[in-house]
Amino acid sequence: MYKHIIKAGMEILPTLCFQTIHAMNTNKEVVIVKGMRTPFVKAGTIFKDKTALQLGVHSVNALLDSSGIDPNQVQEMAYGIVVTVPNVPQMAREIAFASKLPASVRAITFTDNCITGLSAIEHIADSIRAGRIDVGIAGGVESMSNFAVLYNPKASKVFRNMNQEKTAGGRIKQLLKLGFGDFFPWNYGVAEPSTGLSMGEHSELMVKEWKISREEQDEIAYNSHMNAHKATVDGRLKAEIAPLDGVDHDLLIRESTTKEKLAKLKPVFDRSEAGTITAGNSSPLTDGAAAVLLMSEEKAKELGMEILAYVRDLEFVGIDPKDGLLMGPGLTVPRLLRRNNLKLEDIDIVEMHEAFGGQVACNLKAWKDGW
Repeated sequence: MYKHIIKAGMEILPTLCFQTIHAMNTNKEVVIVKGMRTPFVKAGTIFKDKTALQLGVHSVNALLDSSGIDPNQVQEMAYGIVVTVPNVPQMAREIAFASKLPASVRAITFTDNCITGLSAIEHIADSIRAGRIDVGIAGGVESMSNFAVLYNPKASKVFRNMNQEKTAGGRIKQLLKLGFGDFFPWNYGVAEPSTGLSMGEHSELMVKEWKISREEQDEIAYNSHMNAHKATVDGRLKAEIAPLDGVDHDLLIRESTTKEKLAKLKPVFDRSEAGTITAGNSSPLTDGAAAVLLMSEEKAKELGMEILAYVRDLEFVGIDPKDGLLMGPGLTVPRLLRRNNLKLEDIDIVEMHEAFGGQVACNLKAWKDGW
């Protein structure tokens, strides 16, 4: 069993350290006993007709079935989504209703950008430590295929005003304020509201500042695909996947890619000669859902559950985007290690959110050089 594992997210990032030693002074030990998920597929493809609610329900039911736990044992669920669904604002609650969980389970929805799932884990872990619950589920879902279709701000205002009009004449008067182009959906994109830049554009700024080469980014991407393919073939990844619509593995893995193929791709965020981030060293927009089962150590032993990991410590940090939007691990991991009297060399596994190979390279350099 691995002695130490670090999971690092992105943006305003937490780092979770799962350990078998060096316990903090808490009332209850928090353990992870099971995790299940859907296959992860590219948005707009095989799961394009699956809603976020359906994907989330599949992950929770698969978790309950595979763990063998009585659903009535679950006391709380924290479930996250970033691309929110306007007609399902409390996604977690609706997942609880539509799944095998009893209606008595408290369910709370989280939205915290890329770290949403980790924030859900933090909430359940804190509830267990505080003694409020002994068994909880944390998870997250995204259906990038089914984003909300919006209209531009002008058209949205007109439609709202139309809805408030009492007469047909009043509604027609409002409607006449719209031009032909106002009836087309608004392309609101994926830019950060505070900066107007996408994550990819922020990553381009980071790799330039940290002097990360295109070759290093492609190397990370290549290794990621090869490692994922190997873990699929040997069954490690398939063991945590609940097949859906005949799909039993992740469809994002390009096992046939080569470093030569990656080197031929053109940059997509900075199209000048200075750009280095391509579709090959970035992750695609994805549909999928995942859930984990957490318990107090005492309850897990009482139920005879296999303990996979202890959740011993977490670290969060807020970063000004101008300092590097995706540089959270560069700060959180050193702080976490220092607090637990550990060094990076003591860690057996580091799992980092790989939205971009360059993001990983920047944070690895921050750990090496200090920041």
